[in-house]
Amino acid sequence: MTRVVLDISRLISRVRHARPSGVDRVEMAYARGLANRYGCDLAFCAVHPTGWYGRLRREVAEAYLDELERRWADPEGASGQRSLASVLPWMRRLLPTRKGMRTSDVLVQVSPHHLDRSELMRHILNAEQVRFVCMVHDLIPIEYPEYARPGGASQHEARMANVIELADAVITNSRSTATSLKRWSDASNRSCPSVHVALLGTAPVSRASEHGRTDDKPYFVCLGTIEPRKNHLLLLHLWRDMAQSLPADSIPRLMIIGRRGWENEQILDLLDRSSVLRPFMQEVSSCADSELAALIRGSKGLLMPSFAEGYGMPIAEALSAGIPVIASDIAAHREVGQSAPDYLDPLDGLAWKKSILDYANDGPLRRAQLDRLCQWVAPDWESHMDIASKVIDDIWRQ
Repeated sequence: MTRVVLDISRLISRVRHARPSGVDRVEMAYARGLANRYGCDLAFCAVHPTGWYGRLRREVAEAYLDELERRWADPEGASGQRSLASVLPWMRRLLPTRKGMRTSDVLVQVSPHHLDRSELMRHILNAEQVRFVCMVHDLIPIEYPEYARPGGASQHEARMANVIELADAVITNSRSTATSLKRWSDASNRSCPSVHVALLGTAPVSRASEHGRTDDKPYFVCLGTIEPRKNHLLLLHLWRDMAQSLPADSIPRLMIIGRRGWENEQILDLLDRSSVLRPFMQEVSSCADSELAALIRGSKGLLMPSFAEGYGMPIAEALSAGIPVIASDIAAHREVGQSAPDYLDPLDGLAWKKSILDYANDGPLRRAQLDRLCQWVAPDWESHMDIASKVIDDIWRQ
């Protein structure tokens, strides 16, 4: 018997990807954190890309997790998708089995993978005969459907309906997400299970790597998938305005780090076609963790002008490296950033421009934030796992 079984379907579905998403990192943190706490009382399960659900051999799952972490950290690794042929050995080794099912007490799932599939979720919980704890990262596709992919709102509503109906307890990554979940459940006349807030941890930012930049011009980083919700358009218009109105040697660089997302034609037009912007910006679609750490550490600050977030992981990453942040004034950002960042209206271009130029020249606004940084308390995975483990153990005792 094992007390806990962790679903790692998301990580297995990413077998061809060289670089992790935010949700990938959370699932990995749970795999490591629960293993440290429960030891042999932890098992792994997954819905395989072939569609088959079952348990994974512990030694195979742990070897795969090790492989993923090596891949994420490797600055020389491929940045795009791996070929199907190259990952087939892992696909075979990770085929799940029925052996071990019904030998655990609590199933934990921290990704949205297959949460929208009601029949499959019921089948899994019935086959396992377990209690269910899951994580909700945000309700953005429901609250801001204009930022979701086509069909994204209805798909996320299906996820949340299954969470509310099937979960014995829910963990959210922020109070903001918890408030959104409770608001939605009340509006849809559903009874919400117990909700527990646990801010996501921040891994220490490496100091070892140096990124090969060819100039010493001051620069800012903007980290995240390129999509309308992230408000890259504000920054691109600001940089174009600076390029047209300021001497070239007084304009900081903008480094956009993240893959290209969806519904973002206007953004991509500026990135691809604007000759005015080109000398002052760089797009980095993928980089290893060590390279990302070096880019953050070398910057004048992180720019985070998002309209909506469930959490602000890049804010935590920057602040933990001692790098100041200029962020949009939204609840999720204030939760993680506390009193350290400068918070601005995501539509107030003049305020953003003023702050960016101040930070580029180590002005009073930047110096004031550096003074505030000593009071910032970094969310850590140990504290997060304390909360998660208590939720799991309380459900187990019921």
